[in-house]
This record gives sequence, C-alpha cells and structure tokens, in this order.
Amino acid sequence: MRSRRPPFLWLLNKECRELIVSRAWWVLLLAMGPLVGVSFISAVRTYGEVSGLNGTSAGVGEALSPLIGVWAPTFSACELAAVFLLPFVAIRLVAGDRQSGALKLELQQGMSTFARITAKGIVLLAGWAVAMLPPVIAIVLWKSYGGTVYAPEVFTLAVGHLLNAGLTIGLAAAMSSFTEHPSTAAILTLSVTVGTWIVNFFGAVQGGWWERAAGYTPAAMVAEFQHGLLRLDTSLVAVLLIVAGLGLSAIWMRLGMTPARRTYESIALCGAAAVGIAACTLLTPSWDLSESRANSFPEADEMALRQIHAPLAIEAHLAPEDPRRLDLEHHALSKLRRVIPAAQVRYVSSTSIGLFEQTRAGYGEIWYNLGGKKSMSRMTTAEGVLEEIYGLAGIKPPVENDEKEFRGHPLAVPAAGAGPIFYAAWPGLVLVCGMFARRRFR
Repeated sequence: MRSRRPPFLWLLNKECRELIVSRAWWVLLLAMGPLVGVSFISAVRTYGEVSGLNGTSAGVGEALSPLIGVWAPTFSACELAAVFLLPFVAIRLVAGDRQSGALKLELQQGMSTFARITAKGIVLLAGWAVAMLPPVIAIVLWKSYGGTVYAPEVFTLAVGHLLNAGLTIGLAAAMSSFTEHPSTAAILTLSVTVGTWIVNFFGAVQGGWWERAAGYTPAAMVAEFQHGLLRLDTSLVAVLLIVAGLGLSAIWMRLGMTPARRTYESIALCGAAAVGIAACTLLTPSWDLSESRANSFPEADEMALRQIHAPLAIEAHLAPEDPRRLDLEHHALSKLRRVIPAAQVRYVSSTSIGLFEQTRAGYGEIWYNLGGKKSMSRMTTAEGVLEEIYGLAGIKPPVENDEKEFRGHPLAVPAAGAGPIFYAAWPGLVLVCGMFARRRFR
C-alpha cells in the first residue's frame, strides 16, 4: 500500500532510519564526548592559569577572551571530527543505497535524485547538530563556573563549524556517487582534504595567488570564525561548494543516464559554481562579532578612516615567512581591508623566507601611497600603520577612549565535573541510546 505521507517526508523518515542504524554515526557521537572533553578541560586549565588566583590578572586583555581562550580550542574538536569521522557517516548514507540495491528501487518511484540528495543532506546536517551537543554541554559547564558567554561570537563559531561540516558532507557525497565502493570514496575525500592543507602550506610559503586561494580553504574559513569574524564572501563560497558537491552527487546518482551526459552536466555545474565563486570573492562585507573586537580597529579610528576617499596603495617589502609580515597582516592590514575594501596591498620579496634579503637595500620598507602622496615606514604595528595613513591624509588621530577598551574576563577555576561528564556519562549515554535505537529501527 502507498504511504499517505508526501513522498519527500517519507524519504526523510527513511534517511533518518538509515542514519540511526549507521554504526559510523554512533562512533562519531561516541568520540565527540572525549574529544571535546580533552579540549575543554585543557582550555579551562590554561585559561585559569593565565587569569591568576582570584582574577588578579586584570589588564591582560584579549588573552582573557573566552572566545580565544576557551571556545576556539573546545570547538576545534568539531573540526577534527568533521575531517576524520564525518566523511564515513556521509559515505555510509549516500553509498549505502547503491550497495544494497535500494537505489534502483527508489529511482523507479519517479522521485528526483536532487530531492533524494537534499533529504540526505538535511538528515546529515541534523546528525551533525546532534554530534555538536558536547560543545553545548561545555558552554553550560562554563556558565556554571561563573564564566561569561557572549552569544554572537559563540553563534559565529557554531555557524563556521556547521559550514565546515557541510563542506565535508558535500565532498563525501560527490565522491560516493563517483565511485563504486565506499572505501574508494573515503580515500578520495581524504585526498581532497589533504590537498586543501597543501594549498594552505603553499599560501604561507609562496604568498601571491596561493595565499589568496588558501583564504577560502576550510581550515582558513574555520580559523576566521574562531576569531568571531563573519565574512560574506567566504560564507557564500562555502554554501556554493556545498550545493555543488550535493549537485554532483545527484547527477551521478541517475544510473539510467549515460556517463557522457552525466559528465557534460557535471562540467556545466562546475563551471556555474566557478563563476558564482568568482563573483562571491568580490564581495567585501564582513562583521566582527567578537566581544573584544579583535578583528577591528577601535571605533574612533574606523570613523576617521571612513573619511578617506583617496585611493590607498600599500607596498610591503617583506617575505611570506617573515614574522614581521605576519604581524603586519594580522594586526593592521586585515583590519584595514574591512574599513577600506578598495585599499590595494602588495607584498614584494625575492625569496619566501627573507633570510638573505635582510641586508638588501629597501627590504623591510613599507611604502604608502594615498592619492599621490607617499611615505615610508618600517613599523608593522597597527598604531604605526594608522600613523602613516593619518599623516598622508592630513587627519588628526582620534583620542583613544580607554573606557571602551576590552579588559577581558579573568576566571581562575578548575574544570570541575567535566571529566566524568565527557569521559563517562556521555559515552555511556551514547552506548545505551545506540543499542536501543538499533534494536528499535533494525
């Protein structure tokens, strides 16, 4: 007899059952507790040591930001699980129908493969949301210790890891449809992941377009979210890649189509995705949702910089691996781009490490060109960069307001009760629920 429920709801229910009986998903849930526990307990201990007894370390500032000190290390367990555990869950759910022969039966029902892969994607994201319960428990524990929780930065961090999981799901789904065996799909998925790490390495060493491409890899994207920065371009690029991965999976699920047609459709989809990604990279809006405003200049400086309408170009003679370049980029230029998106920054060097360029004339110089006016400096601090720009623009530097300066939230407490919860209670709960669910839905 036909089900009275709409076909898509029936499909969602079927995929949920497939996920519940999947051993890979229960292994993911089982591992998340200890992984988060190790990260959280270590982060709280370090945070307490930096805070000092009775919170006597006032003035340490950003070092006592819960986002950097607690949440970024705690949620890093989610990044590890998304790379090494989540692909097997996605591959099991996508490739399982082909291995069991259920895919041929479902294709006879006339339901679109795009609807099928959408249902799988929704269920997998829901499964990942359940796997992120241990970080939520860590937040509750931190509040019970008397710690502060700034909702916007935690929300940003959660969104970043959700997008990262979506990228893994899209990649694993595509590889599962391309290949005949799940083990091959797992190898290809891990190979692509390692490939993004190689891009990050070349970006750090070579600079140039490698560095720009590395800015859109999953690791770089997660790092920005971990600092409370929400960028429109990277978020949309991630969404496009997720949709492209699921779309490729849907195309190759249509077993009745010839390989040539599926290949042409895949090329067209990849081309459309490439055009969309190129367009997204031109978008500049971003939001600093961190409580400490670690990604932004002080508000008074931002207001002063927005008064500058002349074209600004900066040429820094620093090698990619020179520590001064890292300081300049992190503390000044990345913040400057958020205020003046049209600012052009160019790095110049003959080598990647700059070791043998130290004695060369001009190395280490940072040239500023604002509307034809030029100046040179060697300072890589935010204050030095702002001083040069204000001097060229003829703007009086704004007066610093110490009242708005982020002072941090010191908290010197141990991670009481975290060990039993993450190492015993959570694994025990997962084992009990897993055994009950597999008996109930088998």
